[in-house]
Amino acid sequence: MGHELKKLLTAISLSAIFFLYSASAWTGEILGRVVCDVCGDSSIGPEDHVLEGAEVAVLCITKSGEVLNYQAFTNSKGIYTVAETMPESDRWDACLARPISSFHEHCTHLGDGSSGIKFSYKHPSGYSYAVRPFVYRPANIPMYCL
Repeated sequence: MGHELKKLLTAISLSAIFFLYSASAWTGEILGRVVCDVCGDSSIGPEDHVLEGAEVAVLCITKSGEVLNYQAFTNSKGIYTVAETMPESDRWDACLARPISSFHEHCTHLGDGSSGIKFSYKHPSGYSYAVRPFVYRPANIPMYCL
């Protein structure tokens, strides 16, 4: 019986080690900013400002093929964040970030080239992926910009 018990304990120990190894947590984070390009000149200058409350959607596909949808809103600095902790085996493989809307009354038209960004998420656990800013512009360009 002692030999059988030793085999059983060894099998349980190996299973526990495998479980702990396979259940290691991975954390990913995506950061981005939404800006109002006041003059509509496709460059960020002193007249431009960040948009608080702009909505952004982030769609990620995990290594196991699961599709995850996230919704984020910008803070007072125009920054949105999406973060998730999951098993390493299910971590994000690729993501698409795209702007949904701007609630700023004067800056609601999506700028050229700001429709969305696809990227592979190859960062190790705890690292952020920074998405280039999404740009909105006003319907009418102010006179001081012309």
